[in-house]
Amino acid sequence: MYPKPVVVVSACLGFEACRYNGQMIEDSFVRSLKEHVTFIAVCPEKAIGLGVPRKPVRMAMIEKKPHLYQPATQEVFTEKMIGFAKDFFETCGPVDGFLLKNRSPSCGPGDVKVYDGTSKSAGSRRGRGLFAECAALEHPSAVMEDEGRLKSFELREQFLVRLYTLARFRQTSSQGSMRDLVSFQSTHKLLLLAWNQTRFRKCGRITANHEKKPLAEVYADYGAELQKIMTARPRTPSMINTLMHAFGWISEGLSPEERVFFLESLEEYRDERIPLSALLRLLKGYAVRFQKPYLLEQVLLSPFPSGLVTVSDSGKGRGG
Repeated sequence: MYPKPVVVVSACLGFEACRYNGQMIEDSFVRSLKEHVTFIAVCPEKAIGLGVPRKPVRMAMIEKKPHLYQPATQEVFTEKMIGFAKDFFETCGPVDGFLLKNRSPSCGPGDVKVYDGTSKSAGSRRGRGLFAECAALEHPSAVMEDEGRLKSFELREQFLVRLYTLARFRQTSSQGSMRDLVSFQSTHKLLLLAWNQTRFRKCGRITANHEKKPLAEVYADYGAELQKIMTARPRTPSMINTLMHAFGWISEGLSPEERVFFLESLEEYRDERIPLSALLRLLKGYAVRFQKPYLLEQVLLSPFPSGLVTVSDSGKGRGG
């Protein structure tokens, strides 16, 4: 039922003892993903010859441009890293997502210290690691997160929804028929509606193809729009409206007590007391009970393998 997404992961997150201090980090979420995704593990710093252990590197502004700099040796490794990234992405094939080490000067997707200069007293701002920057340029549609932010169950759920949606679209694109695209749009209706109602309707117009565009162009247009949808996080009111839309398909068969229970659960989700997956599970149970084919075929009710649903959380809520 589920495609196997391709995810580039920092090798230090449970694959290899390759951090600057020679250590490896065991991450429970990465470990849980191993049987569900195809991981491509990489340590960019080791790959460009910095060794393990190694003197730390940092991102620093040199001549008004960000560079990968090693204070202990005063060497700049920017060109080596860019060259490695270019070769890496030419050979690794399609990528659906990135799960990278937070705050790493090479891998960090965000919250990386970028120093204003090379001096010890230089101030810093927040930015992106150099390898992560190359990854974003090479695969702009792929979902990218770090293991630190994914301690939040809300961000973790969104990461998984986006990851599996992109993997399903890649699978659909490889089949490449109009019928497959229509089916994708139909089964993803509630999911895309929850993420962005305006762009969902635009996806519908692209799928209808009233202009009679070539199939390849239709897929390209749809993929570009899907990328825009999946880049943003869904707004809670939009998700609640979509859940209420789904609830409308089964509410008549429920007892008054069951209807009250669902609406109370909806408020608990609004207040961040329960995860989205709890409501989706409840809706799917109702859909099974009343045999509602429309709901049962909706990806939103089971957007990723149930074995990946966990409610452990960093305590920071939806902000991560």
